[in-house]
Amino acid sequence: MTESFEMKDLYSQDSQGPNDSDSNETTFTVDGTLSLWSWTTAILITTLAAVFTLFPQLQLFLSQTVPASSTEYRTSLTPLESFLSTHFGLWLMALAASLVLNIPMASPPVARRVTNPEHPVLMPFTITALFGAFLSYNTRSVGSLASVYFFVTGVSGIWGLWALVFGGAPYLSKKTGADKRTSAFIFGNKSATSQQKKRQREGQKKP
Repeated sequence: MTESFEMKDLYSQDSQGPNDSDSNETTFTVDGTLSLWSWTTAILITTLAAVFTLFPQLQLFLSQTVPASSTEYRTSLTPLESFLSTHFGLWLMALAASLVLNIPMASPPVARRVTNPEHPVLMPFTITALFGAFLSYNTRSVGSLASVYFFVTGVSGIWGLWALVFGGAPYLSKKTGADKRTSAFIFGNKSATSQQKKRQREGQKKP
């Protein structure tokens, strides 16, 4: 007596289950804890940055220990302390801004950020670097330290500004095919979008 058995493909049944219709759907959920932590940390860091940049007397009050005599009390920061305190406060503000700007959103990211992504701290760090370079360039009380700081932050800031303006995928014009971010201003760039459109209009006017 011969018996036949039919083996069922369990894998194919699982792959065609009720969850197959949801396989291509992506759900974006955001935990409120992360958003709350980002805002709270940013506020605390901003408060600390304000102490370093705007309230030097409060720094002296918090940092002083009980002196042996009242003549040892300090009334102002040294030039080096003031320089380091100011720029440290600026970078703390940049860190706080980065936390706020990168809080996760409930909606999916827009297409532009997928095709042309940017570093999450590029904008706040570039602004801080340029402002720090400007301040250090006008500082004469700390010697060559200001020049070194000006060079480092200046290079970082100018490079970051270039990345903000020209970095990423080009925005091509549908009519000319040129990058829309180019311009003929100052240097007379003949490949700029405006120049190519001008040549096209002149060519159309000719008989």
